[in-house]
This record gives sequence, structure tokens and C-alpha cells, in this order.
Amino acid sequence: MILVTGATGQVGGEVVQALVRAGQPARALVRRPTELPVEQAVGDLDDPASVAPALDGVRGVFLLPGYRDMPGLLAEMRRAGVERVVLLSSLAAVATDTRNAISEFMIRSETAVRGSGLAWTFLRPNAFMSNALRWLPQLLAGDTVRDAFGDVPIASVDPYDIAAVAVRALLDAGHEERVHLLSGPERHLPAQRLAILAEVLDRDLRFHALTDEEARADMTGRMPQEYIDAFFAFYGDGTIDESLIHPTVEKVTGSAPRTFRQWALAHRDAFAPSPDGGSG
Repeated sequence: MILVTGATGQVGGEVVQALVRAGQPARALVRRPTELPVEQAVGDLDDPASVAPALDGVRGVFLLPGYRDMPGLLAEMRRAGVERVVLLSSLAAVATDTRNAISEFMIRSETAVRGSGLAWTFLRPNAFMSNALRWLPQLLAGDTVRDAFGDVPIASVDPYDIAAVAVRALLDAGHEERVHLLSGPERHLPAQRLAILAEVLDRDLRFHALTDEEARADMTGRMPQEYIDAFFAFYGDGTIDESLIHPTVEKVTGSAPRTFRQWALAHRDAFAPSPDGGSG
């Protein structure tokens, strides 16, 4: 049995689907029951004791980072007989400046997993292709997308491929104490990603790069200030480099990683307005 945390999120949801396709027994840890194609257990990852019932019979865990008591959470897993953990981490854990808020919780999470006594694998993906979904409100309102860091190329990765690697690391030998760097096959500027999306949607879309001042103002109120500072360190100061293309997805899964165009085609309906004026 594999326990999937974050099962309703971008990557965790894909992990659930990948395990179903592989015919592997899986259980989703959720805060409240929802519609998923696998068994569910209710628990709160910030409260390790609440997770104990969900761990019954579990041998592998797909784990998100950043919970309040990561050592306590991992101790519960070990007591329950869990054998391996695949942690969704980030390049923030090895940024050239690791003092910011995002790096701090990634490092804290990796450190806890390393010290847990469980077999572990870390996934450090580039930015997700699905981050383009944050453009949806602007695309519903018009044909111009305004976004930050317009001059930063990223070899973004499809959560589908992150999940495919996660499942292999959970099910196959040879991934213990390995760090998998994950990317898509191409690097794009934001305007290039939008141009691809425009072709898929058959729309005339335009990209407007925000100045740093505009970007900070846009982020303010939507995320904590320490996270805004972290993103400016990553992409403004260049303390991480997500332009690098890694061969990991194909090496681990035997299939080439998906392109941004493939991601856009697979999620085209998410950008279509519904009859009531919302997204489809």
C-alpha cells in the first residue's frame, strides 16, 4: 500500500492517477473525504498522531514538505512499518542563498527525511507547467497576461512526469538515497509559454512583463512577504537556475518528458469558460 499526501494537489493528484494506472493499491490522506479513485483516510499532517490510522499496512509514502513537525511525522511512519519515503522537494533546498523562507522549510524537510531511518528519494523539480493555470483569471477577463520575471527562462516540468518518477521511486529498487532533478525537455520564457498556449486555445494573446515594483505590488496580499522575498531571490537574483534540462524523467520512466504544448493540449478545457461565466 502506498500513501499519497497532497492527493488533491497538482502532483499528488497525478501520483494517485499513476498508481491507479499501474494497478497498485493506494490510499489518499485527506483532511476531509473527497472524490478520488482510491481509498481515503482522514488526517492532518501538522498533527502526526492523527496520521497513524492512515499508515496501517503502508510501505511507501509520497510526502509533501513543510509540515510543522516533520521529525514527528516521519517517526509515526517508521513506527507503522513504512519502508520508504519519496519527498517532493525543490531546488530551493540547494539555492546559492538558502536563508529565505522557502529554502528553510525545504531544507528542514529534507533533513528530517534523511534522519528518519527510512529509505528516501528526493524529487527536486523545476517550476511546474501547471503554474500557467494562475493566468486563468486574466485569460477569462481578456487577452493580455501580466506576470513577473519575464526575462527568466525555465525548463518547466509537467506534474504528470513528476508523478511518473515518484511512482517508480516508490515501487522500484535503486532509488534509495537518490536526488532526482526533474525538468521538461524545453526551456521557455513566460511569453513563449503564453504563445504556445495561444496556439492551443486559438486566441491572440499578449504578454506584458511586470517591472519588479509592479510584481511586488501584485504579489502583496496574495502571499506572505517572506515568500515574495524568496521568489525575488530565486528569479530576480538568480539563486536557483531552472533553465537546466535534465535527462532524469526519461532515464527513470523510459518515456520522454512532456512538452509544454502537450501539457496545454491536455489541459485545454481548464482554460475554456463555462456557460455560467466561470472556468470549465
